[in-house]
Amino acid sequence: MGRKVHPVGFRLKAIRDWNARWYAEGGRYRDLLQEDIAIRRMVKQDLGAAGVARVEIERFPNQVQVTIHTARPGIVIGRKGAAVKDLRQKLKDMTGKTARVEVEEITQPDANAQLIAENITGQLERRISHSRAMKRAVLQAMRAGVKGIRIEASGRLSGSEMARNEKLWEGRVPRNMIRADLDYGFAEALTTYGRIGVKVWVFNGEILPKRVEATDVYISE
Repeated sequence: MGRKVHPVGFRLKAIRDWNARWYAEGGRYRDLLQEDIAIRRMVKQDLGAAGVARVEIERFPNQVQVTIHTARPGIVIGRKGAAVKDLRQKLKDMTGKTARVEVEEITQPDANAQLIAENITGQLERRISHSRAMKRAVLQAMRAGVKGIRIEASGRLSGSEMARNEKLWEGRVPRNMIRADLDYGFAEALTTYGRIGVKVWVFNGEILPKRVEATDVYISE
């Protein structure tokens, strides 16, 4: 029987890296994990208009480094760096350590799975038809140069009596290949009929392992 596996977790250590890089044991691990969740929630709430797709957290003995991947870096930095200074102070208050904030720009937001999912849910909350929003997202992603895209929407679509699941895809999306560079995003729309979940897979090609040139080995008898 098939099992649902998170596309990012399935490819960890092979072609993807962890979004949180630190080590702890026992109760310390639990506390730092809760702190990571609070940091990501705070960044999403404070920078909702910046198009934040991913937040990476790396911990050192006396420092916490937060890398924000955003489509609008100007909003994160603010005028003369005021916004990023305020964010750095909030992180310092939350963690009790020196905070460092790095901002990475997403050059193609139409090809980022998380931003696509959030864009679709935003349209659903504005009462735009789910089929129209999904078709537009697929068209824009293919124009951005992706190899394939798959979108699934689940819930009371268009206010139907029963919840259902609708899928739309174009191109090639191999979800069972570890070497497939697959980006994944998930978002929920809060509508008058309830929650509607949107999942997005974006295929950007294959990442092949580096070939190691074989060398001749002679064994003397």
